[in-house]
Amino acid sequence: QVQLVESGGGLVQHGGSLRLSCAASGRTFSTFTMGWFRQAPGKEREFVAAINWSGGSTYYGDSVKGRFTISGDYSKNTEYLQMNSLKPEDTAVYYCAARSRDYSGSDYKPGSPNHYNSWGQGTQVTISS
Repeated sequence: QVQLVESGGGLVQHGGSLRLSCAASGRTFSTFTMGWFRQAPGKEREFVAAINWSGGSTYYGDSVKGRFTISGDYSKNTEYLQMNSLKPEDTAVYYCAARSRDYSGSDYKPGSPNHYNSWGQGTQVTISS
């Protein structure tokens, strides 16, 4: 399994930017997909973005398309989420997730939480209006 640690959260004003990082350790050679989800108080966990660690394909949730960019530094086993034009509704705890190549879960959609078998502890992002 892979251990994930997020960083980069904080408080920014409406229209500002933040970059989140997620550092992976452990069996990183087996990483297949890495992604970001978020959860606001009283709401379900929402897909934000994902990246295929092999081919580099990226996927985004509808609410962040055009504003957020996911990327990965394979040499550092780290993924990033660049968040621009932030809105108060982006306020949430952001979680990093990873799927290992040998994970037997049958949900192959990167936008589904069930696609992943490793999760970070989360980092708080707060956008002030």
